[in-house]
Amino acid sequence: MYKDLDPLLHSQLRLAIISMLVTSDKVEFTHIKEVTKATAGNISIQIKKLREAGYINVKKTFKNNYPNTMVSISGKGVKAFEVYVNDLRKYINP
Repeated sequence: MYKDLDPLLHSQLRLAIISMLVTSDKVEFTHIKEVTKATAGNISIQIKKLREAGYINVKKTFKNNYPNTMVSISGKGVKAFEVYVNDLRKYINP
């Protein structure tokens, strides 16, 4: 009855990042840092894990001579989020 939840999305910070991306076209690294209050190092690690899984796309550029990281969700990430939410609903309302 209870399916295993996606361990990549079950992490609080990774879930927060994916949740932001589901509702936005793209999000700046600095915005993720402001909203989550997580450290830059921790966010970088979580973004790397999500990128390696194919859930997000990362684009690094420069903005006013400073590095700028933009993150967007992939089709695979949208699907994984939808499955995660549906599986979680089954826990809440079996």
